[in-house]
Amino acid sequence: MSARALEALGRILDGGGEADDVLRAAVAALVEEPGISYAAVAFLEEGELVVGPQAGDPDERRRVSVPVTYQGSQVGELRADGDADASLLARVAELVGAHVLIGWDTGGERWQP
Repeated sequence: MSARALEALGRILDGGGEADDVLRAAVAALVEEPGISYAAVAFLEEGELVVGPQAGDPDERRRVSVPVTYQGSQVGELRADGDADASLLARVAELVGAHVLIGWDTGGERWQP
C-alpha cells in the first residue's frame, strides 16, 4: 500500500459523509492499489465478524486481516487479499475505526461520539 493510497484515504475521511459510504470508498481505494485484489470491512456483532462493505475479487489464500479498534475495543476487522503490507493495513484500520464503530450495530440508537 502506497503513500498515495493513504493520501486518498485521508481525503475520503476528511470528506465526511455516512459511515457506510466512507467505508465503501475506503475499500474501493484499497483495491485500486497494485497487487490488492479485494478489500473488506467486517463488523464485530455479538462476537462474530460480519462482512460489510467490500470491493474487488476475493482470494482468501492471500488474505491479510487486521483488527479495527475504537478506544481500545475491537469493533471489526479490515481484510485485504493480495500484496497488502500488514503494518500499513493496520494504519488504515486505525484511521477508519470510528466509521466502523458507527456502521456497527448500535441497536437502533443514534450514536453519539
